[in-house]
Amino acid sequence: MQKYVVRQPIKDLNQQIFGYEVVFQDDTGGLSNQTKDRNAADLIADFLLQNGNKIFEDKIAFITFTPNLLFRNVPKIFKQNQLVIQIDDNVIIHPLAQNIIHRYKKQNYKVAVNDFQFAPRYFSMMDIIDYIRLDFRNIDTNSTSFRNIVRTAKGFQKQCIAYGVNTKKAYDFAIELEVDYMQGSYIAEDVSKKVNRLEYLQGNFFQLVVELTKDEPDLDMVEAIIARDVSLTFSLLKMVNSSYFALRHKVSSIMQSLVILGLGQLKQWIYLLSFQQDDDNLPEDLVKVSLLRANFCSSLLPHASAMPISKSEAYLMGMFSTLGLLLDAPLDEVLDELYIADEVKTALLEGEGRCGQLYELVLSYERADWKKISELADSLEIPKNIMSQIYFECVETVNNIWNNLMLSSHGAENTPPQPSESILSKNARLGKDGITDQVEMPPSQEDSNPSNKL
Repeated sequence: MQKYVVRQPIKDLNQQIFGYEVVFQDDTGGLSNQTKDRNAADLIADFLLQNGNKIFEDKIAFITFTPNLLFRNVPKIFKQNQLVIQIDDNVIIHPLAQNIIHRYKKQNYKVAVNDFQFAPRYFSMMDIIDYIRLDFRNIDTNSTSFRNIVRTAKGFQKQCIAYGVNTKKAYDFAIELEVDYMQGSYIAEDVSKKVNRLEYLQGNFFQLVVELTKDEPDLDMVEAIIARDVSLTFSLLKMVNSSYFALRHKVSSIMQSLVILGLGQLKQWIYLLSFQQDDDNLPEDLVKVSLLRANFCSSLLPHASAMPISKSEAYLMGMFSTLGLLLDAPLDEVLDELYIADEVKTALLEGEGRCGQLYELVLSYERADWKKISELADSLEIPKNIMSQIYFECVETVNNIWNNLMLSSHGAENTPPQPSESILSKNARLGKDGITDQVEMPPSQEDSNPSNKL
């Protein structure tokens, strides 16, 4: 069984990330089939124990738990204030699973219900529900129902999350209903704050200045610093390929640009850029998207067959995918100003060719489009069993890059970074009977019934 795992941001109405949902799926279409759910529960539990902090940083984790995941005590992996236990109808109609949910609620875990219905079984659990999640992928047939559900939720002082907000129409409807949080491809990208000129990450820019002021700057380090900032990379390639240098052959790599420019002119370029800095910031999540796509594209490339581009070109393909949003301009016009491989341009603008398939695979992974992921992985001959681990290794890389940038931007380059508080339960262990820990459970009336023990 191949397992796919992806995280998707959940944002408030100010476009700030509130938490992440982690979505699991296997290559047969789901993880809720009871004949295999016990094995799936162990796979998921083991994955979360190894990757929980990579996935969520300090954000709240939203995870849907099947009955067997609950029976295996998988929520115990997480601290109470860092997890929202999402449940489907298969938990609501399961009496033993219901008892377990009530126990977790008494331990101060929060609970969300997926696709709330006007039915007695849902209202019977209203006292333990914190969030109501609504699927906005088909609002035309559910608009009246959603209006009533949101109105009811507010009457019970519950918060609503609209997920599957993939179009402007769905976004506008969610705003009209005044939901509390939203999730979907439109939220993750199209609604992001735009800027009318290039802005440079302050922390990244600071590190570049520090490196270039050394007696012997390390060009490999300079290349690495520029490579993690889409705006610096764009500006460098655009300048080196300008008529000023009159190159016979256009340059498409950062290192080539640095060699042509030379340290003297590179320092002048950075000096001029320093006067363009102000207090405005790029939207954090959009910058992270460009970095994650860049790392994911370049990490998957060696596993794909018959690819016409290099790892560095695959990195640029992922990074430049957000340029249209960052510059508030059509992507084709932006790419016209850059000399990059035709295969990369065709992939970004038309989604065609082997590069287009790789780019679409990365986008499909973001959207958790499991069927498309499987089809594209087969076409590219990428082993499906490695993709989830590569994805979260890339997530961890981006998190580390961002944390280092923020550390430098606040002038704390000499202060060792403090590890962020783990969101995982300190004593959580995966045993033969599921997740166990040493945290004492509060006494309750159900303790006398062995079937209710967690």
